[in-house]
Amino acid sequence: MGQFDGKVVYITGIARGQGRNHAIRFAREGASIIGLDIAEKVADHITYRPAGTDDLTETVRLVEEAGGKIIARQGDIRDLAFQQQLVAEGVEQFGGRLDYVVANAGILTWGKVWELSEEQFTDVIDINLVGTWKTLRATIPAMLDAGNGGSIVVISSSAGLKAMPVQASYSASKHGLVGLAQTAAKELGHHKIRVNTVHPYAVDTPMGVEDTSAHDVFANMPWYNAHFVSILDYYPVATLDDISDAVLYLASDSSRAVTGATFQIDMGATKV
Repeated sequence: MGQFDGKVVYITGIARGQGRNHAIRFAREGASIIGLDIAEKVADHITYRPAGTDDLTETVRLVEEAGGKIIARQGDIRDLAFQQQLVAEGVEQFGGRLDYVVANAGILTWGKVWELSEEQFTDVIDINLVGTWKTLRATIPAMLDAGNGGSIVVISSSAGLKAMPVQASYSASKHGLVGLAQTAAKELGHHKIRVNTVHPYAVDTPMGVEDTSAHDVFANMPWYNAHFVSILDYYPVATLDDISDAVLYLASDSSRAVTGATFQIDMGATKV
């Protein structure tokens, strides 16, 4: 038996990386998965490899291989109507309930405050912050209707606690997620729904380790490097399971006393 038998979780950005790993881990513990991913290049200013439809198909295969049931759709978190329809479809198929939400989808772009293009700023805010609000707007009514309480985990970043140079739009969006999540925590506590943010530092994903703009910054603007160090220099990059461990803990009854928290999986980077 798994700790999430009979439960249902909604996960954004599910095609690969953290989102895929969260889905597999929940499936192994008995949960049914509702997931989405845009599964295509979002913007020309993104300088890491985007997920594709093949990645989304592979996530479905891996979740089913782990014994889980899944509904996965290609779509954009900026599309509220799409998310509402997906939630309705998933809730109907999986017994009329929605227990957990993992708001994971997001993008990163690089540039100084005064050099970012308008698209670099607004695309990141629209996806990371506004898109996450649309995720909550689409899912919270279903959680309330089900009346089972539950847990919402919003994936922020170490940049949501410690502003980072050359990441103005990303830092602004991830700080915004903290305010959004803590407001939701206060509004939903009475309904037995907990809301927390997770703050990774570097993670072993294409966005985390393959971004060519990041490599350029570290090579050509070394005066910024001090802001990107961590305490655990012997462990520079977190694994996917490091982050999923935190997400599943915050969904589980083991964290029943935790809400409105900023949960750091950052190797101490926010303390440097």
